[in-house]
Amino acid sequence: MTNEPINTQQNQQDFQAAATKVSVISMATNVILTVAKFAAGVFAHSGAMISDAVHSASDIFSGLIVLIGVRISSKAPDDKHPYGHERFECVAALLLSGILALVGGTIGVNAVKDIIGGRVQEVPGILALVAAVVSIVTKETLFWYTRGYAKKYRSTALHAEAWHQRSDALSSIGALIGIAGARMGVPVMEPIASLIIALFILRVAVRIFRDAIDQMVDHSASEETEAAFRETAMEQPGVQGVELLRTRMFGNRVYVDLEIAADPGLSLAAAHEIAERVHDAIEQTYPDVKHIMVHVNPAKEQGK
Repeated sequence: MTNEPINTQQNQQDFQAAATKVSVISMATNVILTVAKFAAGVFAHSGAMISDAVHSASDIFSGLIVLIGVRISSKAPDDKHPYGHERFECVAALLLSGILALVGGTIGVNAVKDIIGGRVQEVPGILALVAAVVSIVTKETLFWYTRGYAKKYRSTALHAEAWHQRSDALSSIGALIGIAGARMGVPVMEPIASLIIALFILRVAVRIFRDAIDQMVDHSASEETEAAFRETAMEQPGVQGVELLRTRMFGNRVYVDLEIAADPGLSLAAAHEIAERVHDAIEQTYPDVKHIMVHVNPAKEQGK
């Protein structure tokens, strides 16, 4: 009994512009870090720093995945995708989790081989320590920068990208500890630190994977969100009760099915007007709502 959702094209354009900016900044930064860390690893004879450079290189590809995923998810609905393309963000997040799992697994396997094999590493130079510190500061800054936009737009892909940045910072911390330990006469510290960080990276990959899957299986919105929808509906003139409320997540957006009770003596036009007020109030108050369907039932008389 309601019209189409209020136009959110401007919000989508703002989100796409913000996500593009974040991805471009991230990729440019990671290109510089990858080259710098690889050079530091080679010249300072640090295997840990070279591995860390490989991790940074994976961030370049993750930035491309996020950029492509966001652009697709921001496309308007079409004949083949009448509900829009938001779930492509979840696909991008799943790809990111796969990249993280591959990077973490590779670093972990190589670390275990070095520990078991007792491979003696050459003492790394001070340049590797400096590169690790610069990487930690840079990647942690990128994490908070990306996470801010992810929270603002409730973006699954940007959230995954933010944690990918954090995983690189953790990797650099591991490299820093390992390099410092090796310089203090304990060369095995490098592979041990790498193994610990590999486990952190794998943990982040699992977390991103679970969040993305959760958003792809039409789970309901939180109880607090549904309670807010009910309260907003009840505040509208003519609404005598909320008889049914169903929600489902579609990517990072919410679909709402709502049944309200109204005076059974109202005309069809008057009941439709009440439904319109409820529809518009919820959609305007909660920008995460992509579509809401409101059905009006006749209120039951007391005692019946």
